[in-house]
Amino acid sequence: MIEATTNRPPAPRREQPTTRGARAGGGPSESNEGAPMLRVTQVRSAIGSKPKHRGTLRALGLRGIGEVHDLPDRPEIRGMLARVQHLVAVEAVEEVTR
Repeated sequence: MIEATTNRPPAPRREQPTTRGARAGGGPSESNEGAPMLRVTQVRSAIGSKPKHRGTLRALGLRGIGEVHDLPDRPEIRGMLARVQHLVAVEAVEEVTR
């Protein structure tokens, strides 16, 4: 076997971000104190529903009937809820208890 050799030094390594997948605006760990929240409960099964609807439920953090997830009241969340309104129940909550 013939091995290819070069006289070039190895390329410098780029620095990796300290947290994987972190966004500039913060993520789930961002404090939502004082922000309006929605309590979303899955009330119907995703079996037999469209794959996009099942994906939307997963994106909302819902994995089964009776699962409850508190989400911030933002337009993108409202849009997802509009897609699966026949599978979930939504109520406004004042303060989230963990």
